[in-house]
Amino acid sequence: MTVDVHRWFTSQGASLDIGRPTGAASHRLAEPAGEARDDFTIFSALASRLGAEEAFTEGRNEESWLRHLYGLARQRIAAADMDIPDFDAFWREGVTLLPEHVAVKPLLADFRSDPVRFPLTTPSGLIELFSERIASFGYADCPGHAAWLPSQKWLGAPAADRFPLHLISNQPVTKLHSQYDHGSHARDAKIAGREPIRMNPQDATRRGLSSGDIVRVFNDRGACLAGVSVSNDVRPGVVQLSTGAWFDPLEPGMPGSLDKHGNPNVLTPDRGTSALAQGPSAHSCLVEVQAYDGSAPPVTSYQPPPFLRGSQ
Repeated sequence: MTVDVHRWFTSQGASLDIGRPTGAASHRLAEPAGEARDDFTIFSALASRLGAEEAFTEGRNEESWLRHLYGLARQRIAAADMDIPDFDAFWREGVTLLPEHVAVKPLLADFRSDPVRFPLTTPSGLIELFSERIASFGYADCPGHAAWLPSQKWLGAPAADRFPLHLISNQPVTKLHSQYDHGSHARDAKIAGREPIRMNPQDATRRGLSSGDIVRVFNDRGACLAGVSVSNDVRPGVVQLSTGAWFDPLEPGMPGSLDKHGNPNVLTPDRGTSALAQGPSAHSCLVEVQAYDGSAPPVTSYQPPPFLRGSQ
């Protein structure tokens, strides 16, 4: 079971901490350097400036918060007929081994044994292959039953006549989403400073492209630059451009400006998965790719903004 026993007070010199999910105590190794303070002290001071210190701290200091949160965790575990040591024992030992998982009942076991006594939370209390409630909404893109609906952005759509490549924008392997995009590991994987776009050899040959070329990836929504990586790992008609390159418009503030760095957000549609769900429908769209003529503009997303010295 997942036990939420942590509240992170992490900064250099933080005095107390609990880590999750290992159930380990993080003891202070050194006195805070200079004016370094832990997060709880910083935010408590900010709350005090705003006249809300009591509402923020609830009368607890850092250690009492840790004891309180650990106590809540013990209560939850006790409710499941299990036990862990008290806080002092945990803090002294430095680690607590969480109880092993208990046997989990099969999915819908109670319902399967007695559907009348243990109905589901659906309107009928049964497993519903058709939902009258959802059908009553009258959403064209969300009928009351499971159905395949053709996407606006796939190779079978009319738009594929103009944009014949299906772009897949996966999560990157060189960084966490867009975090650490400026780090050496992520930058070493780029091509001429741009995010790599993988293409099948057939698609690259048809467009006169080779690995290392700088290309313009575009559709009706926008355009970005990327570096070509020819690969048999993608099928013909598909290109792959990872997410996470820091947005770097050629003309900042200008809608539709060319992104110089390879951010697929300028290409993917900004719409929900359906009128009902409104989930994100990112990571898939139609594009065309062509060689970029002329000298590619430099990538400037890592340059900090200029600081202006104000008058006293």
